[in-house]
Amino acid sequence: QVHLVESGGGLVQIGGSLSLSCAASGRTFSSYSMGWFRQAPGKEREFVTAISRSGASTYYANSVKGRFTVSRDNAKSTASLQMNNLKPEDTAVYYCAASNVALATSPHNYNYWGQGTQVTVSS
Repeated sequence: QVHLVESGGGLVQIGGSLSLSCAASGRTFSSYSMGWFRQAPGKEREFVTAISRSGASTYYANSVKGRFTVSRDNAKSTASLQMNNLKPEDTAVYYCAASNVALATSPHNYNYWGQGTQVTVSS
């Protein structure tokens, strides 16, 4: 069992930046590939990015590539998502999740989820 808690969401202007954190507790954090997803009102949960167990490999959705950066610190059992040049379409609840599948993009491959943190981008 892994318990995940996101933090760092909030309201930001267009072009601004936010950094999200995901703190894990329970089973060994480094055993899991980590992913970030987001869900806007009325839309399906959408893959944002994933990072491998060691942190050596990452994968991004085209919509965030070049603007978002995922990282992890296995010693601190945390994952982070740095979001730059934010756009209104980035507005959503952001979730971190843990998977036994490396760099999985489907939410069905993730076993554990955080409660989510709201990110709102406005003018």
